[in-house]
Amino acid sequence: MGEMQTMKLLFKKSFFQWLDSYDIYDEMGNTVYTVKGQLSWGHKLAIYDAYGREIGMVVQRILTFLPKFEIHKNGQYIGCLNKEFSFFVPHYNLDYNGWHIDGSVMEWDYRVLDRSGCQIASVSKRLLNLTDTYEIDVFDPINALDVLMFVLAIDAEKCSRN
Repeated sequence: MGEMQTMKLLFKKSFFQWLDSYDIYDEMGNTVYTVKGQLSWGHKLAIYDAYGREIGMVVQRILTFLPKFEIHKNGQYIGCLNKEFSFFVPHYNLDYNGWHIDGSVMEWDYRVLDRSGCQIASVSKRLLNLTDTYEIDVFDPINALDVLMFVLAIDAEKCSRN
């Protein structure tokens, strides 16, 4: 059986931007995705591939007790990320493939896990940067866009709190 290839994604948030917009890079520095915030009630992020085609959308549901984000891929709804009520360590449920996300106390590191506890991806915030910089390791590149959209939703949720 072949060895699974890990894909690394990096994104750095711009220091002075009114709407969330930034590029997502691979480990070689090539732009893989572009994220553009859209003016709306709540966060709305469109994700584009390297050729400028819209391939995903993260939309915040408003007027909910705990934060919720709808995730769309190629124009189709694929699931919703829900923040769970928890003390100290953040937890997020996804109604997608049985995945869930567990965070660390400082909310710098996250693990995306499947129903059986196998790790799909890890996310870590790089320290000592002027802006938020996240490193995402996806253990199967086929899951890269899905994981990225969930990470964008978590980042938007954190921005809403602050």
